[in-house]
This record gives sequence, structure tokens and C-alpha cells, in this order.
Amino acid sequence: MIQTYSSTIRRKEMDAVLTCMVDEKIGPGEMTQRLVSFSREFFSVDGAVALRSPAIALKYAFKALDLPKESGVILSALAPLWQFQAVEDLGYTPLIVDVALDTGLVTEESLEQGIRQGGRVIILSETMGNLPDISAIQSLGIPVIEDISQSVGAFRELPGKDETETSVIKKAGTYGTFSIVGLEEKDIVTAGGGALLMAPGRREWIILKRFAEEAPGTDILPDLNSALAYIQLKEFVKNESRRQELFSAFQKALMTGRHKTFMRTQSGESAVYGFPVVLDSGFKDVKSYASRKGIEVQQAFSNTIVSFLDENLDGCINAKSLFLRTAVFPLYPRLGNSQVTSIIKVLGTLP
Repeated sequence: MIQTYSSTIRRKEMDAVLTCMVDEKIGPGEMTQRLVSFSREFFSVDGAVALRSPAIALKYAFKALDLPKESGVILSALAPLWQFQAVEDLGYTPLIVDVALDTGLVTEESLEQGIRQGGRVIILSETMGNLPDISAIQSLGIPVIEDISQSVGAFRELPGKDETETSVIKKAGTYGTFSIVGLEEKDIVTAGGGALLMAPGRREWIILKRFAEEAPGTDILPDLNSALAYIQLKEFVKNESRRQELFSAFQKALMTGRHKTFMRTQSGESAVYGFPVVLDSGFKDVKSYASRKGIEVQQAFSNTIVSFLDENLDGCINAKSLFLRTAVFPLYPRLGNSQVTSIIKVLGTLP
């Protein structure tokens, strides 16, 4: 059976982790600093801190924003469940908004609705590797925390201000006031757990750095996990190239049928996070068909806010529809040629 998700862990990652174990350097230390230093360069941000979970990263982002308790925090209905739970645990009020059917992303209109309901901060989930209309969201005038756990590597090419200026590449993670890179098992970059909290700008980093320097060691990502994440980032470009190649092949196969995938970022490059298929038929039938062909298929949004709240979530019609109709197929660099061929055949013949 071809599994839906599989972390890309090869010999280099294993060697890095083993070196930490042999040197008995498993707590926060030199490797954690190397990860932070490389992250600043890789993501083009001013500063970063490596923490033990995305929820802890969110706590420090709220500290740096000096967000008053019980403030409204706007979340996508398709955001991972940990965001909703962390916002509540930290004493804030989650405000859940709907998404667009063709992208799975929040829209300017849905965010404006969240602001009218008292939203003071947006946590921007870049679902399935796609970037929303960032400039429109920035114009709303409230802080944005990007969650780029599924969109590492995505970017937009922004034109220069006039004919004399060249275009600028703007990476995911550089649009918000702060940004979070989850390093959990199913994130694009994994450390087996943890997160990077980044400040794209110098002013924000000065504030965040003070809180990071005061953080207890139990909040900081250990060397053991940092070693794995460090190599994953070093190998990211090669792995993402393979994912992009597979995505193109899978998308071509899917086009022969009546199902579709999400619209990709216009005038830019989307990252690849699995292969989502928005079904025109029942999920159970597709899952059963793929299983008979030796391919595991899961619901793309099985561990999201909409899956948890479901009937208790008012509105969010599009998110509820996508929750029921979106399957995710295996797509990761370690897929062999025979496995790729099998997936292509199934995508082209889905019931």
C-alpha cells in the first residue's frame, strides 16, 4: 500500500541526528543555532527562533504583538485544529471564516467579516501550498501571522515600482508581521515536532528577540530535532523540484476526468503539499477504488477546524463542502517510478 503521507528522511538526515546522539548533544544548543541562522537566510527574514511546537510559537507571536486577552483572532475554517485550540488555551477568541471553493483560501471579504466581528489579528493559513492575495489582506490594517507549514517555497514575483526597477521575489513567510513554520510530522519540513517563529522585519525582530532570550529551555527546540530540520531545509530545493515534477504529472492525469484540484497561485509559484483532489463524487467510492489499486487516500481536511466544529460551525458553507469532497493522494519525493505510474493510472480513471 502506498501511504498518503511520508516524511522525506534520507541518509543525510539520519547521519545528522545520529551525530547529535553520539556527541550527547540532544538539548537546545549549537545545532539549534545553526538551524536558526540558516532559516534566516533561507526565508529572507530578519530573525527567527526555534520552538518546541507551533502552539508555543503562536504564544510568543501574541506576546510580541502585545495582544490583549479575549481579543478576536481570525482563523480559516480549513486551518489545522491546533490553531483553534491554541487560541482558546491562550485566552483569546477564535473567529472562524469561510474560504473560496476554487483555492481553499480565505478571501478579503471573509476576513473583512471577521474584522467586523471584532478580529484584531489574522492567522493566515496558506492551505495546500497556495498563497492568497497578500496585498489585499495587508491593506486590511491588522497584524497578520502567516502559517507557512504547507507553503514553504511558495513565492510571488512582484513588479518594480517603475521601468528602472527590476522585479522582486517575495517568499512565503515574509508577508506577515510574524510567520510560523510548523516542523511536525506531516508538514513539508519536519523535525519530528516543533516550529520556527520568524520576524520578517527588523522592528518586529527586536521585540520578538527579547522574549526569545527570556524563554525557558523547555520552550526551545532541542538539537536532536533541529538537526533533522536543518538538513531538511538544506535539501529543500531538490525535494521541492521533485514534488513539482510529480504534481505536473498528476494534474495532467486528473484532467482526463471530471474531478479537479485547487487553482494554483496566479502570477507566482505555489508550493506542493500532497495532491488534493476536489471530488465530483463520493469520497468513500474514491477511497475504496484507490485502495483496491494499492493506494491510500485520506480526506485532505480531516484534522482541521471545520472537521472538529462541523455542525456547531455557523456559515462556512464552502469549507464544509471541501471538507466532505476533498481527497489527498500521495505525493512526496521518495515515491518510486512504479508507484508514480500507479497513482497516475488511478487519477486518470477515478469513479
